[in-house]
Amino acid sequence: MKGKNSMQAIKILEQFHISATKKPVSIYPYSPVYHVHYEGEDVIVKKTQKPLERARALAAYTQFLQENGVLVVSPIKMDVDNPQEIGPDCYVVYPFIKGEKYRASNEQIYTAGALLGKIHALSPAKDPYLLSSYNVYDFTNEEVEESVQSIAKHAQTNHVSLNIAVLKEKLLSCVSMQTELRQLSLPHVLTPHDYKANNLVYTPEPYLIDPDNAARVPRIFDLALALLLFHNEMNTAPDIVFTLEQWNAFLAGYYNYVQLTDLEKQSWDIALKHVFLDEVMWLMAEVPEDWEKQSQRKLFLSVVDLFLESKAYQL
Repeated sequence: MKGKNSMQAIKILEQFHISATKKPVSIYPYSPVYHVHYEGEDVIVKKTQKPLERARALAAYTQFLQENGVLVVSPIKMDVDNPQEIGPDCYVVYPFIKGEKYRASNEQIYTAGALLGKIHALSPAKDPYLLSSYNVYDFTNEEVEESVQSIAKHAQTNHVSLNIAVLKEKLLSCVSMQTELRQLSLPHVLTPHDYKANNLVYTPEPYLIDPDNAARVPRIFDLALALLLFHNEMNTAPDIVFTLEQWNAFLAGYYNYVQLTDLEKQSWDIALKHVFLDEVMWLMAEVPEDWEKQSQRKLFLSVVDLFLESKAYQL
């Protein structure tokens, strides 16, 4: 399998006219991400949105952000098309950004909030790039029950104490609130929609290095995702969610650019729980290898605690 993956990586690089001096190895375990050299510069070659039309739309969006002062990667200029469709997927070449990793200082958290606020504030009223729009309001009780069974199994296997009955009850209540949430006229924004510490490099200002999940989503959904998973899969981050002090620092930076509506503030609790249903439940159910890592297990427990009792974390 490793040989096959190496051959595929070489083929991908060749399509971009990038020579591989040794067999490329992905620097990310869950998706192909290659750190290589192109014309004397460090670059990243990675999978991006598909089909090609959507990959090009994403490129146009990131270029728009760059032109408006946002520190975010955008496809580099090459003597071939970038991005490209290669086999069933699309790939893109980004510059490699050198900087420091996230260390969870209040200053880093504040500036991360400011960067997300700037991105949200720049969002046009209508989407000229035709990115995908969030429309995940179709969870069923059966899906929740299956996921909870998997979570319970992972917890038991890894000797983790988790109140499965309470978690299941709360998740089922989220399913029942989907229709109400969908009908709310929440402000939507164009956003990278995967805003967490492992997608930022500090130069020393935060620089977004992975915008590839960009979409049009309810603005507070993006904030909820940051609260729940900002420390996910980041070895220099704490193995718990934001403390209240950290969350307030993040919001302080964010509010430099954005003023949320009363409806958003009133809908925060239901939105936060829905984002857990959408983004965290599957992560806990479908990625068993995460449960084998002590830091990730502790993060899961922390996220569940916040989900079950989130009143202190307001907007």
